[in-house]
Amino acid sequence: MVELLIRHGEWVVVCDGAKALILENAGDTGFPNLKTIKVLEQRDLPTHALHTDAPGRTINSVSSARSAVEQTDWHDQSERTFLVHLAQQLDSAVTAGKAKSVIVVAPPRALGMIRPAYSQTLKGAVRAEVDKDFVKMPVHEIERHLTAV
Repeated sequence: MVELLIRHGEWVVVCDGAKALILENAGDTGFPNLKTIKVLEQRDLPTHALHTDAPGRTINSVSSARSAVEQTDWHDQSERTFLVHLAQQLDSAVTAGKAKSVIVVAPPRALGMIRPAYSQTLKGAVRAEVDKDFVKMPVHEIERHLTAV
């Protein structure tokens, strides 16, 4: 369990590479009450629907040998795009004054993908990052796990 004080009005963003819950604390630090502001989801398409071509081949410059080019991880690319889009939405909300501070909760892999997309404004607003995968939990469970109540 994580022990975190969530301030009144603070946003808690619980996400992974395919889903994001944007929550706001309508309570206070002693008795948080997370309310859902927005849910973002990305369909998990099969690999064949994400690309059209087979992996490429290259010709060796010294001989006539050919080598296969490594296959692109289309799911990884799709997750990265989703998280970059989420970071842009959070940046817009912070810039517009809708959120003053943000707590980001995501698995370590997703945190590694979203961090490079933080703008300077968003970096200043992110108060904490929690490396946990809570995105499939109901909101009251997320609240309980974050506050260790």
